[in-house]
Amino acid sequence: MDEIGPDHFVFEDEGADGISLAGSSTASVSSSIVQGIDEYGRRYASYGNVGYGMPIDEDELDRIDLKHRLYTLLLEEKFFLAPIGRNPQRILDLGTGSGIWAIDVADAFPSAEVLGIDLAPIQPEWVPTNCRFEIDDVEEQWTYRCQFDFIHSRDFLFSIRDWQKLANQCFEYTKPNGYTELQCLLPEPHCDDDSTPSDSGVIEFSEKICDASALAGWCLREPNHFKTYLQEAGFEDVTEVRFKVPTSPWPKDKRMKLIGAFEMQSLLQGASAFSLRTFSRAYGWTQEQTELFLMKMRTDVRNLKYHTYYEFVVAYGRKPGPSGRSNDLHDSAVDLAATSP
Repeated sequence: MDEIGPDHFVFEDEGADGISLAGSSTASVSSSIVQGIDEYGRRYASYGNVGYGMPIDEDELDRIDLKHRLYTLLLEEKFFLAPIGRNPQRILDLGTGSGIWAIDVADAFPSAEVLGIDLAPIQPEWVPTNCRFEIDDVEEQWTYRCQFDFIHSRDFLFSIRDWQKLANQCFEYTKPNGYTELQCLLPEPHCDDDSTPSDSGVIEFSEKICDASALAGWCLREPNHFKTYLQEAGFEDVTEVRFKVPTSPWPKDKRMKLIGAFEMQSLLQGASAFSLRTFSRAYGWTQEQTELFLMKMRTDVRNLKYHTYYEFVVAYGRKPGPSGRSNDLHDSAVDLAATSP
């Protein structure tokens, strides 16, 4: 296998704001982008689509890293489900956030150059040699001069306004016989045993945030359509898998109880982050009105008598290519390549 060097990634010289995207690092971007925008006592991205709904401060980065552990536990120590094989060469992580997924995948796949894209330079400087990060807005027209063996996105909450456009661009920049995988929590509340009353704080919050997100332009119900978007973009063998995510540690099963504990912490820690910009833009709420509304959810999510859960949606598809694939990249028998070391 040929050694993969940094020069295998070639980009246009400048981004939309004149920022170099060729070999740049998070240490070289302008101070205004590093500092971001302060609203509601939180820090938000200032580059590209400044309408992005989530903060980029330390509290949010901690929550992202917590969710990374939740999802790897949920997927039984896998980082993704697509059968990409043992030796991918180029992997693209869209909306990389803290960069934790890209870093772990770079460690697990030393054959690959892993590129993480985000609006904000919030990733660590010390990363594996085959991992790097760039500042870009994935909703703009992509300008990569290469295609990728695997394109991944996870929890693009409050981010994407046109999912079909995103799927189309993924298709264009996925290599023939390569894969794209979309993962996202779907915050529509479920309860299988009628233990959760319809007026519980978690249900009221979930329904309100889903409705508000649609008004604000980032519809949180879009994971319901991931499979369709991939199919309409041209991907084949499109597969959708849904996983239950308890909203608190109510399950008896130890693994699911831990997953529920992680999700409860994410809700408690992230409630303001999810809501402040969203309710302000959808309903004109003040910070005080939003925090008052969140009080009931923060109380009820701790009630272990309420067996509420969300779903984590994973959809992946293969870009058509020549038949008779024999290389390692597309050896579907090596599903263990998707596991952490």
